[in-house]
Amino acid sequence: MELGIISDTHGLIRPQLFQLLEGVDHILHGGDLGSVDLVVELEALAPVTVVPGNTDGFDLRDRFPEVQRLELAGMSVVVTHGHQLGSPSPDNLGPAFPEADLIVFGHTHIPLLEEREGRWFVNPGSCGPRRFARPVSLVRATISDSSGFSPRLIHLDQPPS
Repeated sequence: MELGIISDTHGLIRPQLFQLLEGVDHILHGGDLGSVDLVVELEALAPVTVVPGNTDGFDLRDRFPEVQRLELAGMSVVVTHGHQLGSPSPDNLGPAFPEADLIVFGHTHIPLLEEREGRWFVNPGSCGPRRFARPVSLVRATISDSSGFSPRLIHLDQPPS
C-alpha cells in the first residue's frame, strides 16, 4: 500500500503535489488544511483522511474530528495535528496514542521520520506556503508485509532524486 502524507497546506496545493502523489492508495493530511475545497482536489487522487489544525476554521473543525484513527494494511494509524499537546513530538504523542503503530502529525512545519520500538512518528513538514526557513516537503510511504513501513521524505523545493 502506498501512502501520501502531507500537512500544513494552509490553503495551497502546489501543482507538483499531484505528480508526487500520483499512484498513492490513501492520503493522510495532518491538519491546517486551509479550505474544505482542498479535500475535494486531493480526493481526485485517492481517499483522504484529514484532521483540522489550529488555523482551520469551524467549517473544517465541524466536519472532521481532531483525531482520526484507522487501520491501513494491518497498521493502526492515528492522524492528528498535534497542537492539542502544545509542541507535538514523539515524547508526548506516544503516550497520548499508545495503540498506534503510526502517528501522523503536523503543526511544527519541521519534517520528522522517527521509529521508536517499532512505532513510527511522521511529520511530513509543510507542503503549503513556505514558513520561516523550513523546507517545503511531504512524505511518501509504503506499507507491506515484507518490509513493514518505509517512509521517504520528499522536498518539493529540490529536484527529485
